[in-house]
Amino acid sequence: MNKPTGSNADATPASVATGNGPRHVAIIMDGNGRWAQQRGRPRLFGHHAGAKRVREIVEACPSLGVEYLTIFAFSTENWKRTQSEVAGLMSLFRRYITSQARDLKKNGVRVRFIGDRVRLEKSLIKMMDDLEEMTRDNTRVHLTVALNYGGRDEVARATKRMARDVAAGKLDAETVDEQTLTRYLDTRLLPDPDLVIRTSGEARISNFLLWQSAYAEYEFIETLWPDFSPEVFAGIVQNYAGRDRRYGGVKNA
Repeated sequence: MNKPTGSNADATPASVATGNGPRHVAIIMDGNGRWAQQRGRPRLFGHHAGAKRVREIVEACPSLGVEYLTIFAFSTENWKRTQSEVAGLMSLFRRYITSQARDLKKNGVRVRFIGDRVRLEKSLIKMMDDLEEMTRDNTRVHLTVALNYGGRDEVARATKRMARDVAAGKLDAETVDEQTLTRYLDTRLLPDPDLVIRTSGEARISNFLLWQSAYAEYEFIETLWPDFSPEVFAGIVQNYAGRDRRYGGVKNA
């Protein structure tokens, strides 16, 4: 586990923006429930604290040179949680969109949602559609929210769409390659993530951006998501800038 400590953790966002930093960062925001339980509070208290942290991290992106931020908000597996927690999370998503929409637009943040919307309530889908439309011309930060998202589910849905196009004569099966599948994914308009961060000390990717993260760098840190400050974020970005990314090749002598 890499725990951001020392000078990197203390770095200010403005001090670590470099040309070698990640353009696209994806985050598995884990630890909200444990953070709340450590304080003797219900799990939803932690989710509310985590939602506030999202805004700070989005605001830190430009000074760090991060153009794209993708956050894992709710997975296809999260429906297994208690009915009260799921209902609370859905209410939180609606509240976040309502309270943050104007600021996101004003601050140049373009918002996209990925995942299967079929199981979501129509009122929430309408809010998601409206926020995407409201911010469509923004370019300062591209924020993608993975909601009812699973990497395997995404690939399965993409292959179904490809199969339909093959059956309709719109796509030649013999020409299908990696780039073809990419065009059918939820993330087809986004670059692949350069860096994937998971908070809370868990060292697994939990079905997040499986296809897109084939060559991403990973950071598994002990910090619980509500404690993931812009300073911690800056330290991780700084560490990334010093890595040697060869994509299967060999470093030149």
